[in-house]
Amino acid sequence: MVQSTVAKLLLAPLSLLYGAGVGFRNWAYRRGIMRGISFSVPVISVGNLSVGGAGKTPHIEYLIRLLDPYLNIATLSRGYRRKTRGFLEVRPEMTVEEVGDEPLQYARKFPDVMVTVAEERAFAIPEIVGRRPDTQLVLLDDAFQHRAVKPGLNILLTEYERPFTRDYLLPSGRLREWRSGYERADVIIVSKCPAALDRSTADKLIGEIDPLPHQRVFFSYYGYATPYYLLDHRYRLRMEEGIDVLLISAIANTEYLLSHLRTAAKNVRSLDYADHHYFSANDLANLKRRFGEMPGRHRAIVTTEKDATRLEMHRDFIAEEKLPVFVLPVEVKFHFGEGENFDQLVRDYLIGFES
Repeated sequence: MVQSTVAKLLLAPLSLLYGAGVGFRNWAYRRGIMRGISFSVPVISVGNLSVGGAGKTPHIEYLIRLLDPYLNIATLSRGYRRKTRGFLEVRPEMTVEEVGDEPLQYARKFPDVMVTVAEERAFAIPEIVGRRPDTQLVLLDDAFQHRAVKPGLNILLTEYERPFTRDYLLPSGRLREWRSGYERADVIIVSKCPAALDRSTADKLIGEIDPLPHQRVFFSYYGYATPYYLLDHRYRLRMEEGIDVLLISAIANTEYLLSHLRTAAKNVRSLDYADHHYFSANDLANLKRRFGEMPGRHRAIVTTEKDATRLEMHRDFIAEEKLPVFVLPVEVKFHFGEGENFDQLVRDYLIGFES
């Protein structure tokens, strides 16, 4: 704790310099010196103030499940850490190196949705509409700071255990911009809440966030489904008390996931890598070794859906070594029965846009 405080103090001058640059940019947008572009198609942005880990991907998927039966949807991501440039329409047969892990995940789970990647969202949206004139909604993934596009509905996520109200600017903290940036949001979702959350605790956090009169605050958590085998989705893993699990992950924050696994398995070990890490041959050899060191016969390797897109690059090794790698699906759920209220808020925005 003391070391952490000292580190923050030492990094504070850099945070102030960083904050000055971000603050000037946001001031330019507020004064109209720089302007965000609005489009003739509805645009919903899902993002956060901090660096990674708030659950943008599952919330984008929630919106897809909600609206895909009724609308022609396109998603637009930067395609973080992809090894290509420019605008690309993502197809399920592409690789994670071409398009990034999250877009590839969307394309494989939702084949009816147009999934795209591009560095410049303002130029990508006309490209989407040009290619698919029947597009009725664009979902922007991780675009809260990308102010060149002015979304019609701006959804801000903040983690329950690490809300933006208790965080600091980079590099002493995890914030990409000043806390006051939350004022641009239309909806604030406190994500990764405990499955059991009482109303009084939620109300205290709402008071801490201090939403503006027009802002709605919701509380979401994850529901985990039955893991499926990476190489053949027909095979499922029964999570029982007697099972030992080795988690391999390269996501921003594993604590929420580990907490779930510890309630579902006997013993849990973890191999953690940096967010969006490309697994190497050495990583897979280490995975094999660590798995072989686990006692007992009732054991399995578990990973996330996002990590699975990068582990698939090693399909041959996983098959040859007979590694039981299972993928854990996740879906967003809302506390206090407010899922219907959130759904209606989204529908109201779309209805209002059309009118």
